[in-house]
Amino acid sequence: MSQEIIDQLARVDPVLGGLMRAVGPCRLAPEADCHPFQTLARAIAHQQLNGTAANTILKRLTESCGAGLFPTPHQVLAASRESLRAAGFSFAKVAALRDLAEKTLAEVVPDVATLLQLDDAEIIARLTQVRGIGRWTVEMLLVFQLGRPDVLPVDDFGVRSGFQAAYGLSRLPRPKALAAWGERWKPYRTTAAWYLWRALELKRAGTLPLPEERIRLPRISRRRPARSRPRPAATARRARTSRALRAARRSSGSKAKRARPAPARALKGGGTSSAPLRRADARRRSRPRRTRRSRAPASRR
Repeated sequence: MSQEIIDQLARVDPVLGGLMRAVGPCRLAPEADCHPFQTLARAIAHQQLNGTAANTILKRLTESCGAGLFPTPHQVLAASRESLRAAGFSFAKVAALRDLAEKTLAEVVPDVATLLQLDDAEIIARLTQVRGIGRWTVEMLLVFQLGRPDVLPVDDFGVRSGFQAAYGLSRLPRPKALAAWGERWKPYRTTAAWYLWRALELKRAGTLPLPEERIRLPRISRRRPARSRPRPAATARRARTSRALRAARRSSGSKAKRARPAPARALKGGGTSSAPLRRADARRRSRPRRTRRSRAPASRR
């Protein structure tokens, strides 16, 4: 890595500059001789497993399907699902591995020479068509195989944890906020990501330097999806339905009030009597009815 890249990153981000001085020179060495099919097949084997278990599965795959060499797409498709399961692949990984072989033969997954002619966005769009291959997996291919200089895997846990440790944050940065902060690292975001991975190693060793300044990540507003406006016909239909329901409730409520029997008064002997209620009702009917006065207009006041 040239000193110009280090100086530019240290100039735009002093905290990253202190981390780079503590780590030393960047030792990122891409493996350009590996076919994308092999890289993605290894990535499928490593999903949700530790390195030892995944390497054991890949070794069994090499012995059973490739006769000691890493199998080709034709050999993977020729192998039975039972043999792939016996190697240690789950049902989902067997389906992903076979889909990878099919899309490699269909040239959806191109060779290295074709990949070198495509930009990062085109490579991500093509390779994420494979079942079980997400954006993070393709970004690892761009970094460690193709050596692309401007890749920032914001969904990577190691990058986010390294940023939290190096910048003294109390919690992990959100991917969108990390992407917004990483705009200042262009066009060398791959180098910045490599140093963030090394920050965790320094933290475990107790040699991670304190940040030179306190930072505040940009706030990313969470936009709620806009509600689609209902069509006029649907709105009118719902309005008619609601009016009919309200009218039905009013009519049922008035009928219930008229049909409600007067509560009876319990007697000592076990019977009931409604005589007090009848007397109260009679007194209420005998009272003169009050009429509401209409308010005089303003001209008479």
